[in-house]
Amino acid sequence: MSLTVLLTPVFATTNPWQLFVRCDPVGQVIVVLLGVFSLVAWTIMFGKHMELKKLSRLNHIFENRLREQRTLLDLPEAFRNSRVIPYADLFADAIEAYWHAAAIGKEKGEDTLRARLEHAENALQRGLARQTLRYESSMIFLASIVSGAPFLGLLGTVWGVMEAFSSISVQQTASIQTLAPGVSAALLTTIAGLIVAIPAVFGYNILLARSRLLVTETENYASILADRIELEMKM
Repeated sequence: MSLTVLLTPVFATTNPWQLFVRCDPVGQVIVVLLGVFSLVAWTIMFGKHMELKKLSRLNHIFENRLREQRTLLDLPEAFRNSRVIPYADLFADAIEAYWHAAAIGKEKGEDTLRARLEHAENALQRGLARQTLRYESSMIFLASIVSGAPFLGLLGTVWGVMEAFSSISVQQTASIQTLAPGVSAALLTTIAGLIVAIPAVFGYNILLARSRLLVTETENYASILADRIELEMKM
């Protein structure tokens, strides 16, 4: 009689809760831990999706407002107060660095348009690095869950199978019928690990692609901003 035939009644009459109860304490701890990881993963995925969607919308609104302005260097301070918007944050950094360089240069008698522009561009580079970290924040936790959940599930299965064989080794007679329940319970941790990891890997790849797209758009915006500042300086 094959192993598949013998295990069929076990899976046909056993629900996941019964498998969980049948697990040894180590397996139960691993399943509960994987459940927590699943909750964390879904929270990160939904939260990050909404965050990136909101930031993209705010960026485009601010960019459209800025495009309507004839000059950038003399805009009111209200344009530099919306630091929660990545594009506005970059704009504020560039303009403040520009005027700060101008003030320092005048004090020292070394004020040049080239120095102002360099300070503005350096501020944009620092701002880009900061916004990149912002776009990709929390992604490391999701990547860790994607990598670790299957291995954690496998650990529970190996431990459960080892316990199942250890328990029947002390019996005078052993059969596949006595081994199958322990093995089926041990496999629950592998299933739990895959249930956690499979949605997380799809979510991670989608969010990573989205964050990289926003990084590229922000880099293009910073380049356009630097060009506009340089053109205004030459007018």
